[in-house]
Amino acid sequence: MTTGRSGRTVRDLRRGNRDAVLQKLYFGGPMSRQELGPATGLSSGSVSNVVGELIADGLLEEAGVVDSDGGRPRTLLRVSPGSAHLIGVDVGETRVRVELFDLTLTELARAETPLLPRGCYDVGPIVDHIRSGIGAVLAQAGVGTDRLLGVGVGVPGIVDREAPGGAVVHGQTIGWDAVPLEALLRATGALPQEVPYLIDNGARTLGQAEMWFGAGRGARDAVVVLFGSGVGASLITDGSPEGGSTEGTPLEWGHLTVSVRGRRCRCGARGCLEAYTGAESLLARWAERGGGGPADAAGPADEEEALAALLASALAGDPVARDVLDETAEYLGAGLSDLINLFRPERILIGGWAGLLLGPYVLPAVREHARRHALRHPAARVSIDLGSLGPDAVTVGAATLPLSAFFTTGGRRTAPPAAPEQPGWCTALTRRG
Repeated sequence: MTTGRSGRTVRDLRRGNRDAVLQKLYFGGPMSRQELGPATGLSSGSVSNVVGELIADGLLEEAGVVDSDGGRPRTLLRVSPGSAHLIGVDVGETRVRVELFDLTLTELARAETPLLPRGCYDVGPIVDHIRSGIGAVLAQAGVGTDRLLGVGVGVPGIVDREAPGGAVVHGQTIGWDAVPLEALLRATGALPQEVPYLIDNGARTLGQAEMWFGAGRGARDAVVVLFGSGVGASLITDGSPEGGSTEGTPLEWGHLTVSVRGRRCRCGARGCLEAYTGAESLLARWAERGGGGPADAAGPADEEEALAALLASALAGDPVARDVLDETAEYLGAGLSDLINLFRPERILIGGWAGLLLGPYVLPAVREHARRHALRHPAARVSIDLGSLGPDAVTVGAATLPLSAFFTTGGRRTAPPAAPEQPGWCTALTRRG
């Protein structure tokens, strides 16, 4: 194989050229061959060769023609939506959601399973939920695995993607201690060996979705906050303003100490931000002050329903509910000020089911408190808004994990490395008391 001065082989160059054309058409919309040259920096000959390969592979298709100035009409090209499929999984804190997408991330099918009893994160059942969800969405859409690029999975906690045998999850708040989730999923036999599982932190998948397709598009530096039962964040620096090629860093933001010797957090420490801002904490504080919430036997048992009831009470003028939400807004704002001072982002976006539910009510106060606690210069340049992709953002972001790998390989499917067997984990791992 010929190697250039940079150390890149001809195969590397061809793969990079395919990646450039695919990403430009994916994020830039239909383009002609003539437009692709200046847009990608490739010569007309390289564009012609790459386009020919991608059409032969079934990854590109014609999307109509446009007139050109004084010349023949130009044929537009686009990525073919049906040429591949992707699965995104959100291992949330109230349910497991599985969605099947075409290559352009149009949803084809979904399956959801609530975590029962509420807050039960036993590993075996969650692996079963993912396995059955994958089977369900493939059956609903009537498709096989021959075009499936991979399964992306967003999870709470720290993910070691370089661990021997596949990704391992350290989810202290849910009782997961070095759970070999990739090996466990592979062991179910739900998918052929050549279909990869790609696992990452849920806040990072949310961040990637918002940066590629949502309210983060066009920003180079942003923080995307996942506000659910707990809170987390993803930091994006030097991202692409066109989407794609964006690598976020998950931040365990919810476990910053905001009150020494404060409330006990789910992680076991005291005074964490999550202990004052997560939905679980919100409902606990509402119940402690005589309001509703999960401690109220007559109230809703589901966390999402309970939080909606708290918001409804606040909107109806209930002083206890309003005080709890006002206090939460202040803690959130103070927590965001730390992110502003540390990273100086252009944008902060708040997502997650609780963030989307409460955002319209608390966002003005959150902005005020964030700017009050932050340094003036970085606070003056940041915008704080809600994410735009709705409750499916983590699932969409999880699906971008195999999509990103697809771009990196120039649109060629690669098999994952074989993982060693991990006997006994599905039945032996349970949530710690």
